[in-house]
Amino acid sequence: MPLDLRLDDVLVLKKPHACGANAWRIYRIGADIGLKCESCGRLVMIPRSRLERRVRLVRRGDETIRPERLKW
Repeated sequence: MPLDLRLDDVLVLKKPHACGANAWRIYRIGADIGLKCESCGRLVMIPRSRLERRVRLVRRGDETIRPERLKW
């Protein structure tokens, strides 16, 4: 089952971006997920299947969620 991802969620990924940040904000949802680096502003598109394996934490508002709790 796919993760329950929403616009403006902040994802903490396992590996950092080249700028050193590992936090990304979701700006587009579909088969590919659009992410914006919170540090440098770089925009990337990642297939949902690849992204789901890389997610460590999801920050939704004041709440921090681990991927196991995000499954439908």
